[in-house]
Amino acid sequence: MADLHSDSEPRRGAPLFAERFYVVGGRWLIVLAFLNVLALSWIWLVRDGMRQEKLIYSTITVGSSAILVLLWVTICSRLSGKTTLAILGVLLLALLLVATTLCIEGVSGDLVPVVTWRWKPKSDTTLITLRAQRDAVSDDDQTQNLSGLRDFSQFLGPQRNATLSGINLARDWSEQPPRLVWRRPIGAGWSGFAVAGRHCVTQEQRGADELVVCYDLITAQVLWSQAIPARYESTLAGIGPRATPTIDTDQVFTLGATGVLQCLDLATGRRNWSINILEHNNAELNEWGMSGSPLIMDQFVIVNAGGPNGHSLVAYDRSSGQRTWSAGDDRATYSSPLVAELAGLRQIVVFNQTTIAGHDPSEGRMLWSYDWPGNLPKVAQPVVLPANRLFVTSSYGVGCALIQIRMEDTGSLTATGVWENLHLKAKFTNVVYRDGCIFGLDEAILTCLEVETGRRRWKRGRYGHGQLLLVDDLLLVQAESGQIILLEASPDQHHELAQFQAIEGKTWNSPTLAGRFLLVRNDRVAACYELSAEE
Repeated sequence: MADLHSDSEPRRGAPLFAERFYVVGGRWLIVLAFLNVLALSWIWLVRDGMRQEKLIYSTITVGSSAILVLLWVTICSRLSGKTTLAILGVLLLALLLVATTLCIEGVSGDLVPVVTWRWKPKSDTTLITLRAQRDAVSDDDQTQNLSGLRDFSQFLGPQRNATLSGINLARDWSEQPPRLVWRRPIGAGWSGFAVAGRHCVTQEQRGADELVVCYDLITAQVLWSQAIPARYESTLAGIGPRATPTIDTDQVFTLGATGVLQCLDLATGRRNWSINILEHNNAELNEWGMSGSPLIMDQFVIVNAGGPNGHSLVAYDRSSGQRTWSAGDDRATYSSPLVAELAGLRQIVVFNQTTIAGHDPSEGRMLWSYDWPGNLPKVAQPVVLPANRLFVTSSYGVGCALIQIRMEDTGSLTATGVWENLHLKAKFTNVVYRDGCIFGLDEAILTCLEVETGRRRWKRGRYGHGQLLLVDDLLLVQAESGQIILLEASPDQHHELAQFQAIEGKTWNSPTLAGRFLLVRNDRVAACYELSAEE
């Protein structure tokens, strides 16, 4: 009689479905592998969607298949009980080893986890004080040619549109590569640099304190720092402040990640006044922290607090910090207010959670509003175009639109859509305009759109979720990896001219170009390069 416990028979007690599944188990594994290939091919080659969605769906597909294989091995396979337990033990031990030694420090723009050692200290905690770093920074104020220095005193430059003119950058970096002026560690955060003269100001997180720090442009010497007890931290969004300071005459205005608005003296860092705009306007903290850079317009400091009952957009007196006016009911998102002249009226344009709106600067009254879909983050600045038009874009499957602002016979302004499509979905980056075309990163790939029709001219160059500046007829792209790429701003083709690795690591911060001096930073390091110019 055959041994009921021999290896040629299923184990005693195995359910009937397991016995049948065992007979065809090998075939099902082959079929499962084939189905995985089909599913992944459909996700990446056929399905239209965000890259991060494709990564999520791919993870679900592969993960589900791995669970099915594990169930087959443990329940339906012909392996002995000891072998099955050994496999489960090894898997459990591996999971425990990973859980005790590794942790997720953050994610990329496509939500790919950034893994690091669990015992590695957070970058901001290694730079608690600035005094300990000062000795490491040379204060040798060597002679520099500063004739090409320009102010870059607020987020995205003079007009908040990431566009600069008259700088004349060299197109060939092979003979005159960018010259490193300095590089230094920096506290965590996604703030950029604002530059006035040799003062360059940014925001950082160092331990339990949120700091505004002023560095010397040429030496990187700390000129002053101002700290407040505040800390924002998120696994997905990172640590620290995200808004870029604004410099106006002899004052610096900053908005921290937890909503603290400050006015500081540019020369000394002395605090003139501060207020928490969330508490003051009964507003909620944004999920990824407060990111709107303060706008200076006449005597006002304007911020998008996002409070209800007429406290969405708020103006404070720049001298006293007293609230002057407030308007709107929409929640704030991650864009910053800007000044524009549309249909003959100077106004403040702001991208809110569900609308784009124009406001009268003297009293805040809403002049027009345009509905924008989706409850997910809106980051990119609206771009003011000729003929009283605006270009607006956001990610998460929403896309972009051209909006026409008109003055009606009644004297009121209206906003109507000219076209909408999915050809440009800017996530973290801002977009720029030149010669009838919009250039921007569509889900991490550089794209050129024709403004009049919305038609895509070209899409090429995966640079990640980085940032870009338009410098005359050149595009200066800062890739998410910290590379700097120089391209022609051409509607006809994607043409790279030069590139170099400026800093290492995930780089979401906006770059600053103060004349020929390029300032780049991320949540760990900052650097200044001098770019060569055409004669």
